Amino acid sequence: MLGKAAIASVLGVALATSVAFAKEHPGKDYILKNGYQGPKTCEVCHPGKAKEFTGTVHWKHASKVDNVDNLKPGVEYGMKNRIYTMCNGNDIVNNLKEIPPNQMGKTKFSGCNTCHPGDHSTPVGSTGPQAEESIDCLICHSTKYDFSKRKPGKRADGTVIMSQDRSTEAAANLGRPTAKTCMICHESAGGGVLVKRGFSIDPKNDVHVANGLACIDCHQVKNHKFPTGYDPNNWANDGIRMSCAGECHTETPHKDADLNRHTAKIACQTCHITRTGGASAKDFTKWEKQDNGFWEPSTLKQNVNETRPVYAWYNHTVTNTPKFIGPKGSRTDGKSKIYPFKIFQGKAYFDKLTGSLLSMDFAPPMATGDSLAGVASAAKILGIKKYEPVPGWQTIYFGSNHLVGPKSKALTCTNCHVPNGVINFAALGYSKEEVAKLTSPEVYFRKVVESQKDDF
Repeated sequence: MLGKAAIASVLGVALATSVAFAKEHPGKDYILKNGYQGPKTCEVCHPGKAKEFTGTVHWKHASKVDNVDNLKPGVEYGMKNRIYTMCNGNDIVNNLKEIPPNQMGKTKFSGCNTCHPGDHSTPVGSTGPQAEESIDCLICHSTKYDFSKRKPGKRADGTVIMSQDRSTEAAANLGRPTAKTCMICHESAGGGVLVKRGFSIDPKNDVHVANGLACIDCHQVKNHKFPTGYDPNNWANDGIRMSCAGECHTETPHKDADLNRHTAKIACQTCHITRTGGASAKDFTKWEKQDNGFWEPSTLKQNVNETRPVYAWYNHTVTNTPKFIGPKGSRTDGKSKIYPFKIFQGKAYFDKLTGSLLSMDFAPPMATGDSLAGVASAAKILGIKKYEPVPGWQTIYFGSNHLVGPKSKALTCTNCHVPNGVINFAALGYSKEEVAKLTSPEVYFRKVVESQKDDF
């Protein structure tokens, strides 16, 4: 939880930035006079920014990754090309396309890259003048962006593209990106609202939002590059890492010395993010027919704050195998801390010949429910000629880094240091003798008794 001084400092920056944007954009008169012609209009005052943006994760959906096992050296990884069971597809096999007609004769457009901030006239990760011209600057920077104008459709040549709101009104009303701006894409990732992450960035569920902060107050962007943390499942990054103990917090954020000693081995998130939500499991081998005649993979969904995390040592390196993606670390490596994670389990098809996870093109099963047709289509796109699909499960650990609760809901001594507490010390590598000591009232009794005197 933010201290008062930290809150004041960050809010000061946020308010100062808001004041700056509250004034009319210096280029407003130019835009009103000349209209808006996409990025080239922005580049009149911001030269080189379109090219700069094409080198970022938000455009490429991939980056070099140096903390994950079993990756090919020199290859960039991310939503563009990863195969894992939260999505079981990627931008390559699930390129924006028109779904074949279902049994009701209906069709629609779909694809993993529908959130890509371009018009899709060039592939994800493309560069050059055409790619730069296709960038949707206003989707993040306009305060009056009409999202109803951003929708897929076909051009005369049959290419499926995403239309944009390039209206003069949208371009003339620029402002600071809000949480809503970010969550248009990030909240609906993984197949629907609150499916992948299960967090809702609003004052009710996050103390930072309640204190007036937006996403970019923590993820402070520089040259279109976003700082990110070390979620074991979130590989692509702009090369800028962030943590709680940055500009807002320190390694000793508490007035209580006992609590500050905990920070040497326990991450801030462990005590301050006590719940998460979203899908806990998916089955891509069995699709379910919806009322509209289209099919969706079977999914076990959970609401915001419904899921208790599991705790594990994490040193910011990741085990990556076909059956498991999760944190590496131990209590003895000198680098790890205990972090909270949401466990997700996904069922999909593996290649019996290689043991690797097979990708799936969602277009065929979305229209007919035939999951193996989706595997066959993806194999054709990827040039895989020989494979034997067999169903199997993959376990993924998602980092819990949002939904920071108020101080009153943080874990306390009696949440962790009791025999039936939330922390499984034995699973974390502690001996029977250590577990007995850590779960004895001797550890916390006097402190809790004293704190109760203030409550009654």
